[in-house]
Amino acid sequence: MNPPPPRRGPRPLPLHLMLGAARGMAAMMNPLPSAPASPSWSSGWPRSKAGQAEAARIAASLAPLGASPEAFADAVLRRLWREDAALLRGLAAYRRHPHARHLAEPPAIWQEGSARLLDYGGAGRPVFFVPSLVNRAHVLDLDEGASLLRYLAAHGMRPLLLDWGWPGQAERRFTLTDHIAGRLERALMAAPQGLVLAGYCMGGLLALAAAIRRPDRVAALALLATPWDFAADPQSAGITRLLPGFEPLMEPMGALSVDLLQSLFAMLDPYAIPEKFRAFGRLDQASSRARRFVVLEDWLNDGVPLAAPVAREALGGWYGENTPARGAWTVAGLPVRPADWRGPAFLAIPVRDRIVPPASALPLAAGMPGAVTHFAQAGHIGMVAGQSAEAVLWRPLLDWLRAA
Repeated sequence: MNPPPPRRGPRPLPLHLMLGAARGMAAMMNPLPSAPASPSWSSGWPRSKAGQAEAARIAASLAPLGASPEAFADAVLRRLWREDAALLRGLAAYRRHPHARHLAEPPAIWQEGSARLLDYGGAGRPVFFVPSLVNRAHVLDLDEGASLLRYLAAHGMRPLLLDWGWPGQAERRFTLTDHIAGRLERALMAAPQGLVLAGYCMGGLLALAAAIRRPDRVAALALLATPWDFAADPQSAGITRLLPGFEPLMEPMGALSVDLLQSLFAMLDPYAIPEKFRAFGRLDQASSRARRFVVLEDWLNDGVPLAAPVAREALGGWYGENTPARGAWTVAGLPVRPADWRGPAFLAIPVRDRIVPPASALPLAAGMPGAVTHFAQAGHIGMVAGQSAEAVLWRPLLDWLRAA
């Protein structure tokens, strides 16, 4: 059998390479102090704590030798070149890794346009999952041994997954109201009654709005890594300022492209991206950890465009005007207020989340006094699909589902 072709990702590749070189460019563009050999050479440069610590380490190691500032600069640049080489090795290892996702897709029990409701089987309580609109739904069904949905099905639940699909011409004109009061509510009508509605990330906001609108269909609510107070996110102002510049790019295709969305996510923690590929290059490539990294990266790079009307509401309304926390977000004219949900609720907050900082999710828990709040020792994606996901989320969620 021929090996699979090299991957196109990570996307956008030029951005990943640029981020990897950023520290090197900063070193070239920021002159080093010309004082005698001393750890004070590194004062004020580079700006990151990790970079300052490394600069101080290099300076301290050279100081006893009476080395010149030029020797310090040379040592810093050698370190940066080694990191660039490690990044390229990690990127190459990912692009040629043989592992790929091969899970059989479950049957659809409902379909409308690009959206489908997938049924993972089981005779237990139905749990209807709503993912984000900006990534593929299968992060919740990632790989063999890395699937929250298959785990729940094997433990007495009946998971259902709303796969939004790739937005066609019709979906690119949709607003959030079209998605929630339209597609999502009609999918709820096709699902068994008495279900638990579970939303992940952006999908949590959609699930909350739908549960408030249709308490006759929803018996309990689970919100996983769901943002609420966008003013608590230090990145929100910067994201909002980008919206006017996106308009000419969204106009031709009626959507915010995958590469633009990937760039936005990358800017949340830019130096973490090259570091994760350096770390991947050091892994045993046959290990389960390496395979998990590969399928997660494949999922990240297989994104979905975001309809322009939804992008405007999310970036301008949620991030710009903080409409959810201010009580100003409405769906089909109905305000979305957490206190209006009267049933059982479970809120999972990853404590290491950089996409939805805990400070953004906590006010949602405060607005639902009867909710069970679970703090997961993981990041945004690791909580649902990482190596420790079963311990930090799957089992606690299953326990709550059995009791709710």
